Amino acid sequence: MVGTHKSLKNEQDTDLNRQVAEGNPEFGRSLLHVLKNTGISVLYQDTELNTVWGQNIFPELENAVLSDGMGRLSASGQQLSRVAAVRRNVLSTGKAERIDAAVTTPQGIRWFKIWIDADKNAAGELQGIVTTAIDVTEERRREQTLKTLLREVAHRSKNLLAIIQSIATQTGRHSGNIDTFLSRFRGRIQSLASSQDLVTSSNWRGADLWELVAGQVGKYSDNLQKHLRLDGEKPYLNPNAALHIGLAIHELAANSATYGALSKPSGFVAVSSSLVPSETGKPALQLLWREQVGGVTSLSEKRFGSIALEKVVPASLNGEASLSLDDGWLEYRLLIPSGSFELE
Repeated sequence: MVGTHKSLKNEQDTDLNRQVAEGNPEFGRSLLHVLKNTGISVLYQDTELNTVWGQNIFPELENAVLSDGMGRLSASGQQLSRVAAVRRNVLSTGKAERIDAAVTTPQGIRWFKIWIDADKNAAGELQGIVTTAIDVTEERRREQTLKTLLREVAHRSKNLLAIIQSIATQTGRHSGNIDTFLSRFRGRIQSLASSQDLVTSSNWRGADLWELVAGQVGKYSDNLQKHLRLDGEKPYLNPNAALHIGLAIHELAANSATYGALSKPSGFVAVSSSLVPSETGKPALQLLWREQVGGVTSLSEKRFGSIALEKVVPASLNGEASLSLDDGWLEYRLLIPSGSFELE
């Protein structure tokens, strides 16, 4: 197969040389169409560097490819100012060279790949040089975007691992045995995964608060419209806030399903949000969870996850939180700083 490939390539090269030698006008016009359609810039110069012909010369490269003057051009990698020197070197050595160039334009930076080849006749005598250039700006921009995204993913992955480590530590510290630990830890990780799905589906913008609350409470209710009442502002949470507030809502919903309103067919939880003044001068968001928990007289008695709700979540948001039980009603208030949300 290798021999056949080489033979075919040699035949194609021979045919190309024959067409050129015969001066076939149709062949020449076809090549010009190819150059035009592909946007490849080509310049042919004789051994004195006089321009013989050119096609699709990029305006950004005109000074560089048509003369030794560099004009307004600046470059990265091998400097564009080397174009003239490279041409002379190719004329001297007969060996092709390539330059990567970044050109500053009023519209921004554009990237080019430039090849400078020696043109020889059948006897191996140098006839001139061919300068070929292609615009690789979009390719470079995609590469830069990909690198930025990969850095962002790495950053967010580290944050997510830190959250998981915190969850594991706090869960282990307040679990009496391995079975209790596994049950609580599994639930919290599933909650985190659910919130992460919302963040990911939004292209890492964050999550809608009501969608986040409904998703967490919905895991413990067979009739969400009956068991959940939402009221107030409908903010959009940033990714960090979405993950931690999701954990808080999970903690409240899980305990409610065991000890509170969600454990009763007619029970319901009311979740509201409102803007309140803050010391920063920018309104903060106050999130309030309220439900009736008849028969529970103490928070510590039923382990309402007060550590996560009152310490872990608010600390992660640079906010404040309080959990109270008064006359059979449980209230959880979370103050969310302005930097963690935006109103749609």
